[in-house]
This record gives sequence, structure tokens and C-alpha cells, in this order.
Amino acid sequence: HGNPPAASTFYTMYPPVMAPQANMFGNVPGYEGTVPGGGGFLPPPMPTEPVAPPQPAPENPEWSIPSLSEDEARKAFKEFVSSHCCYSDAPVTQGVITSMEPFNTFRYRLETFTESRSTEWAQKPYEGEPADFYTQPAPQPWEVQATPPNLFSDHKVKIRVPFTSSVKECNTCHATGVEQCTECNGCGKKACWVCDGTGVKLDAACSHCNGTGKESCSKCNGRGKKECQTCKGKRQLLTYIELKKHLQDHVVEHNSGLKTDKLCSVNGKELFKNSQNLVYPLFGFPNPGVSQASDRLIKEHQTKYGQTSRILQQRQTVELIPITRVNYEWKDNTHAYYVYGNEHKVNADDYPATCCCVIL
Repeated sequence: HGNPPAASTFYTMYPPVMAPQANMFGNVPGYEGTVPGGGGFLPPPMPTEPVAPPQPAPENPEWSIPSLSEDEARKAFKEFVSSHCCYSDAPVTQGVITSMEPFNTFRYRLETFTESRSTEWAQKPYEGEPADFYTQPAPQPWEVQATPPNLFSDHKVKIRVPFTSSVKECNTCHATGVEQCTECNGCGKKACWVCDGTGVKLDAACSHCNGTGKESCSKCNGRGKKECQTCKGKRQLLTYIELKKHLQDHVVEHNSGLKTDKLCSVNGKELFKNSQNLVYPLFGFPNPGVSQASDRLIKEHQTKYGQTSRILQQRQTVELIPITRVNYEWKDNTHAYYVYGNEHKVNADDYPATCCCVIL
């Protein structure tokens, strides 16, 4: 959930025909702006715990990955070429590796798990629930107790706010429990489907409707009325304030080193992982690009999501992704390909032995 727009636009809203009457919902202290249909997200209260100062990342001596062997490079190259029907395997079988250059490429990942809350007046068929409206003050939106969420998993939760429930007569059916059938407009009959309401079929009286052109409405069994869809025949409604919890995981990634859009499909070696309420920038990281990305992205997340939601947990991860440039000679020309990720995927944009397949 991002920041609200700087400018607000106001619209005139007309209630639908079956909208709840204005007096159906009472005012509850702390929820004065709550309306049927809900509004925007409610800003969370200021945190009571002091925010700790940024701390340097813990030292980790294992900043390198074992180099790729020539045999592993050839095997990865062979598998790559065999997966392309238009590639000749001559560069694989005849080419000679002349040098291999490793590149350390770091991937920084930040996850921010937030909780947003919004409220709206809601109603349901009354089924004997206690009407606790005004028996004691209702808890404020961010005071309502809720089951602890599964972290870093998007989901929504609806909670009936305590001490906001009251019983009202159903406004749709005027407490009768029934409403007019919309299929037959309340008359209990509709046009016969066999004769299209003419009463005649094949130059004779329609046998399905006995020539009347009408048949009993199947939706209301000919009664012209059916159970009220709002109160489900209960005649009364329980109205209450419903709190909606929106739990979302916001993810951002930053790659440093060799630029390639293919890195998102591979895994690397996890060097660092840290999870807490608010994480701190990784100052002192061996690669300054990671430190800078960490500082910038953490500030962006805490500014963006801290105004309309509560940050429950943040998690940052640094991976070292192995990338090796393999230089080789074939037919007196120099070529190169890249082997990257734990999966040893290959990128060879200028493969020298391709052909065009023509399907006749």
C-alpha cells in the first residue's frame, strides 16, 4: 500500500435502491468516519519503542565461491547447445578454452511485511449473536486483538470489532423476511418457455401451459415472493463495524556487478540473512554497491509503508551469484560465453555456429 495521493478528488455518491438507511448505523467513538463500503487505510500509532541506531553487518569471511573447472564449463556449454535445435555442436567439440574469468555478483533482497487496517460498517442476518453495542467502549482500530500472522505471506483477515454490534430490522424486506421475486415481478407466473407465451404450438393449444401462455415461476414456486437475500428470512440484521487486516509482503531486489536480466532465474550462495522488526543498512559490506542499495531501499520501504501500515517484520538477504566468462577459440576466432548461478546456466548471445531451420 503506497502513500495517499497529494491531491484529493471528491465525488457525490448516490445510494443504491437497497442501501441501508442512514440511521441503521450508529456512531462509535473513534470510528466516526466509518461508512458502509469502507474508506482508506488507517494510519498506525507511533511506535512506543525507540528505534535502535544502524549497526554494521556481521563479518563473514566467506566472500568468494570456488572457481568453475574447465570440465564443468564444457559440460554446461554442451548442455546449452544441445537444447537449441539450430546450434551446431562444432564449437563445443572443436573449440579450445583459452581463459576463464570469474565475476563476483551480489544480489541484495529486501522484504518488508506490513499490516494495514481499514474499517467499514457491515451487516449480516441476525442469528442470536449478543448485541454488545455501547456495553463498554469499543477498542480503537489498532487495539483490536488479532491472531499473529504467518510472516511474509500475503493474506486478508476480517474481524468484527467488539462492542459495536446492534440488532436492526431488515431495511430490504421491512422485517417481513421475504421480497418480491425479480424473475416474475411478483406475479408468480411467467411466459411459457415452450410456446413463448403465445399459448399455441404447432397450430394447437400448447400442452405445456394448457393454452394459457403462462407457467408457474420456478424461482419462487409460483408464490411471487422469495426469501429476502439480505436477512436470509431472519427479518433482522446484526450491524457492526468490521475491521479488515491486509497483510502484504513487499519485495525488492538489487544486483551489482555484471548486469544481466537472467540472474533472477538462478540461485547463488547465501552470504548473509537477517530478519527483525526493522533491519539496518549493511554498512561495511565488502561491496559498496550492496551497502548503498541496502541503505537506499530500507529508507524507501520504511518511508513508503510506514505511513499507512505497520511494518511487522523486515528481512534482508545477500547472495553471491557465481558468474564465469569462458573465452575459447574456434576456427582461429575468439569467442566467449558465460556460466552463471548454482545451476550452471549458460548465456552465449554470439554463438558462432547457428543455422536457420526452414519448415516446408
